[in-house]
Amino acid sequence: MLEVVGALTGSPWIYAMVAVSVLFDVFVPVLPSGVLVITAATAAAAGSGAAVAGEVPARVPDILFLTLSAATASVLGDMAAYRLAWRGGERLDRAIARSRRLRVAQERLGAALARGGGALVVLARFAPAGRSVVSLGAGAARRRVRDFLPWSALAGISWAVYSVALGYFGAQWLGATWLATGVSVLALFGAGSGAALLMRRQPAS
Repeated sequence: MLEVVGALTGSPWIYAMVAVSVLFDVFVPVLPSGVLVITAATAAAAGSGAAVAGEVPARVPDILFLTLSAATASVLGDMAAYRLAWRGGERLDRAIARSRRLRVAQERLGAALARGGGALVVLARFAPAGRSVVSLGAGAARRRVRDFLPWSALAGISWAVYSVALGYFGAQWLGATWLATGVSVLALFGAGSGAALLMRRQPAS
């Protein structure tokens, strides 16, 4: 993947590739969007280092644009799932009622938003499939957009900054190698495991 992404580092397609992956992983959580963001940031760091050394042209992905692409796509994906669940009707309500995980997440999210806090939304962005559960749960429960959207934006920005930073600084410290990418991906998974643990400890009401 590093070679494929590296071949796109001088093209705007890298941002589109990242955005599409992040956008759709709310519906297909197995998509490796986090791995792709880290790999793109690793390739960007490698290109930046080579450009500074005068070895290649200075046209490399802009870290800010990469972060904005990932964060924007994250929020758009959240809102798409939210709207889909909002309009899902009785069929989706029955599906949520049959799923203990969705039902409990919906209850916890509702309580968190009612208290004026949405840390659960931010935590869910890092947890495996947590983003899907929370976005669908917020829509199915008819939570107000103004209650959900700001926290979704904060979650998307936090996740994007963390993921890009892992790839970029991992490459700076360990070099643009598979080792650096692997360590960064493990750090992302570690954050996800921690977020999942914290979510389970949140009271349901």
